[in-house]
Amino acid sequence: MTHDAAEALVWAALDAEQRGLNSGTAGNFSLRHGAGLLITPTGIPPAEMRPDQIVSMALDGSWQGTWRPSSEWAIHARILAARPDVGAVVHAHPDHSVALSCLRQAIPAFHYMVAGFGGTEIPCSPYACFGSGELADTVVTTLGSRYHACLMANHGMVSVGPDMATAIARAAKLEMLARQYLLALRAGNPALLNADEMAEVAGRYREYGRQPG
Repeated sequence: MTHDAAEALVWAALDAEQRGLNSGTAGNFSLRHGAGLLITPTGIPPAEMRPDQIVSMALDGSWQGTWRPSSEWAIHARILAARPDVGAVVHAHPDHSVALSCLRQAIPAFHYMVAGFGGTEIPCSPYACFGSGELADTVVTTLGSRYHACLMANHGMVSVGPDMATAIARAAKLEMLARQYLLALRAGNPALLNADEMAEVAGRYREYGRQPG
């Protein structure tokens, strides 16, 4: 285990709590590490977490050491096994994402920024009990090969990225969109962008931030 990677996971847990994405011991974070992963331990609040408590484990769930991995380790391991493009996984319980997940409702194309998550909606995975292999499988299936995040029915959300900074930023953006969508629903029936409009947005995203020439 590298100390820098372990510190990055402690930072992620603290950063997510400060952003209001998690509270207490809710949520968990992982980084790809060689043929396995590093993951935050179970039951330790971010303010008390230390780099030496980060757990190194294999994708099959085997691990060694004093500290037990998060109870949701299977979500992280199976995403990393299925998605070679993913280097970091965030699982969080922010209020507005949880509220929508309890409606078991995807976030549709009410705003162009939905396209930044890989499709024309941000999907919601089917319900399965927390900590179960079934839950991990439903999340992996829902993300597929293209989505960068999804809601988890009656639970929370997951976001992924090539690195932890990207995965955390996507989690925060998902929570922002969940909040805005709930506000729009309170006011009426949001007008949704159609397939052609979302395709145009997706094309612009492919060029967004690139230097000319």
